[in-house]
Amino acid sequence: MLEYKKLKALMANVAHSSSGTPFTAEVVPYLISLWLDDYARIAPKNHVIETTTYGFSYLFDLQHERLIAAWGISRGKHAGARDKSRMAGHPLSQGQNYHRGHAIPHTLGGPTDINLVPQRGSLNIGPFRVLEKQAVLTPGSLYFTYWLYTRSSKQVPTEVDQGLLIPGQKPVIRRHKN
Repeated sequence: MLEYKKLKALMANVAHSSSGTPFTAEVVPYLISLWLDDYARIAPKNHVIETTTYGFSYLFDLQHERLIAAWGISRGKHAGARDKSRMAGHPLSQGQNYHRGHAIPHTLGGPTDINLVPQRGSLNIGPFRVLEKQAVLTPGSLYFTYWLYTRSSKQVPTEVDQGLLIPGQKPVIRRHKN
């Protein structure tokens, strides 16, 4: 598992705020640096961009056409309807055991398109939901997913780090097999 060594110390300096500003100075740059360094080990030739949509940010590798990480500040429960027709148009070629999983859950306001990842169904509707629900219940927290690949895994992640950072609390990071 990635060593998020500095995260606990960085979180000690984060005060509670629904704007997310306390995270942007040190925590998010640290996470991005950590993720990019780790990703470069398996994909040294890449073309990574950072983009933001619907209040969430994404690292996406254009060369390998895959999501690397997604993160954002919880604004509580998102009440918008799911765009089922848009999701249905998203490729699902990994077989019946996979879902079009959301990197940022729909209940937090995660959109479709760049936010969808081939995710084992048993993970998507199982252990992954625990931190997703906690993020929804904790406005002002930082929720993230970091998708791990092997050199040969193409667009299907083999594992994912799922994290929830709540000001005043110890970071919660879980690694799941995909």
